[in-house]
Amino acid sequence: MNNHKFALARRGLEMLGLMALACVFVFPFFWIVSTSFKTLMETARYPPSLLPENFNPINYAAAFASNNFPRAGLNSLFIVLAILVLQMAVILPASYALAFKKSRLEKPLFALILIGLMVPDQVTFLPVYLLFSKLKLINTYVPLIVPFAASAFGIFMVTQSFRQIPKDVIEAAKLDKSSSLKTIWKILLPSIRPTIICFALFSCITHWNDYFWPFAMTNQESLRTLPMAVAKLSSVDSVKQWHVIMAGNTMLILPLLLVYLPCSKWIKRAFAYNGVK
Repeated sequence: MNNHKFALARRGLEMLGLMALACVFVFPFFWIVSTSFKTLMETARYPPSLLPENFNPINYAAAFASNNFPRAGLNSLFIVLAILVLQMAVILPASYALAFKKSRLEKPLFALILIGLMVPDQVTFLPVYLLFSKLKLINTYVPLIVPFAASAFGIFMVTQSFRQIPKDVIEAAKLDKSSSLKTIWKILLPSIRPTIICFALFSCITHWNDYFWPFAMTNQESLRTLPMAVAKLSSVDSVKQWHVIMAGNTMLILPLLLVYLPCSKWIKRAFAYNGVK
């Protein structure tokens, strides 16, 4: 009986802890959305109010009309999708080779991939920038997309998922004279769908929010991305238009939430599939 009460008390404390943690993460998003509907006077009021007195959706129109916001949004969408397509074109064959094609170079190559996971983009930025500068490709879409075509994290993640598939499945496909591409597309991809969706989410979120790389590789307004357009909202006037800035941030975050929420279950499935608890 005492053990049962102790288990209930521990479960209650865990739930309270999770609720407190959820509030810590959710409250900033709530504050951004709430502020995006306030007037300028309300944003400067002390103590601040949690909810706006009068909802002002015109803040979104003001943010949308400034800093070439529609073009920045299209640029971000194009860059994110182009990177994801290239990553999949590189990751799937590379992971298939590492998982099922035995050779002497398998372990050294996999070690290089693990090393690549430890190197941040900022370390490789200077040589990559100098390379594209010599090729006269700065201020184009190329340096915003091509450096991310090969993802060490993606290759590692998909390779580990491929290794969970019984090799008998691959042998059966070979007996049926299935090509490598057909085997990947028809057999392997459906088996590791949670991993693919999980990586796609991580990739889209990372590059949608990327500010540093587009800022360093471009100086033309026509190539600027959505995070750069949002950041520029804070430098338009001497007085910070916090209600407009938060409207811009809401428009930046909303597409990610709309994509993430229905797909979040696949992240749990991907980690469960790879044996991560």
